[in-house]
Amino acid sequence: MHLGAFLYYVGHHLAAWRHPGAKSNGIMDLKFYKELAQTAERGKFDMIFLADNVVVPNDTAVSYTASVKPEPITLLSALSAVTEYIGLAATVTTTYTEPYHIARMFASLDHLSGGRAAWNVVTSAYSTEAYNFSKEKHPDHGLRYQRAKEYIDVVKSLWDSWEDDALVIDKESGIFADSSKIHAIDYEGEFFSVRGPLNVSRTPQGRPVIIQAGSSGAGKELAAQTAEVIFTAQQTREEAEAFYSSVKKQLIQYGRSADEVKIMPGVFPIIGSTLKEAKEKEAYLQELVHPMAGVGLLSDLMDHDLSVYPLDGPLPEFAETNGGKSRFDLLVNLAKKENLTIRELSLRIAGARGHRTLVGTPEMIADQLEEWFVNGAADGFNIMPPYLPGGLDEFVNTVIPVLQQRGLFRTEYAGRMLRDHLGLAKPQNKFSKSAVL
Repeated sequence: MHLGAFLYYVGHHLAAWRHPGAKSNGIMDLKFYKELAQTAERGKFDMIFLADNVVVPNDTAVSYTASVKPEPITLLSALSAVTEYIGLAATVTTTYTEPYHIARMFASLDHLSGGRAAWNVVTSAYSTEAYNFSKEKHPDHGLRYQRAKEYIDVVKSLWDSWEDDALVIDKESGIFADSSKIHAIDYEGEFFSVRGPLNVSRTPQGRPVIIQAGSSGAGKELAAQTAEVIFTAQQTREEAEAFYSSVKKQLIQYGRSADEVKIMPGVFPIIGSTLKEAKEKEAYLQELVHPMAGVGLLSDLMDHDLSVYPLDGPLPEFAETNGGKSRFDLLVNLAKKENLTIRELSLRIAGARGHRTLVGTPEMIADQLEEWFVNGAADGFNIMPPYLPGGLDEFVNTVIPVLQQRGLFRTEYAGRMLRDHLGLAKPQNKFSKSAVL
């Protein structure tokens, strides 16, 4: 199975920063992230993954939650110098950036890391991001995905604009590059007009790996067309199997095989030497959640201000959201299914934010990962430690060895590039004479 180490602030639990074992003063400290990256590499993870957005939490949450973090490409560039094998994945929105910038940044990271870069494509779930980019309104959900598809087409073309052997660097002849193998992309679309070529040569992986994290209808459609890895939130094995099967079938429509996309649901593990100890750890974290922090998180995820409603009342009926639709639907369905109040729902998702929570011994955690993996619910998992660094240390030291003993996870890296870890082929350059049109 494939494993990503999802590094989020000082841990995924909403109250992680209050945990005695969390290095809360390290959020902006490179040494902290160096330690995490090297621990994940020791555990032979496929990649580390950094989520991102371009807004602070709403006013309700900002006082009670960890709300600062380094810009991810900057951080991953630094971490590329202190790691050798592990993939380096970062989230960057297509809604509030331009394709040429992002193509250049990730191509540079792929070169600097020796072929370990990955871009998690998002369209911005938080509507408040619009106000930081001279916009009065967040673009509609469908429009954001239309723009994202065109955006990815531009970026991939720019990554292909230098053929693999375009660089000559012949000092005697004075020829630096073969201009016949450097291509303007001359892209003219609904949203973008980009001449190209990129001013970064073809990267070690051919192109950085493309990840997609939306599970809405539009998100699945974009993933089926463009993604090589999909991060998703699934609560039950049945739901995960249905999502897995649906996406794999969708790939066929675009002439792609099932092996070309790896599906990795998020998993939030709380590990104890006994089940009792694990449950006590979970209860302790829940006790640290400030009520307004929980309401603030829920408000952000649902793109509606819930602070104006009774904390112990039911979740209000909202017609729709212009934020992240798949997470909105998941939370609404969860509240209805379990008859949860706003307070109860906020506590229910305080750890995993809608992803799957696993509580138990290392063997119990491994059992549940194995069950999903062997039954066609996942190709691997994005591991979400509850607090850092301790939660990652526990998973690497206790769960990874169990998976390795069962033959479910690597004991050594088979290559140096992220595509090697994921079993993904190097993409063919579309401008090459040998390209299949």
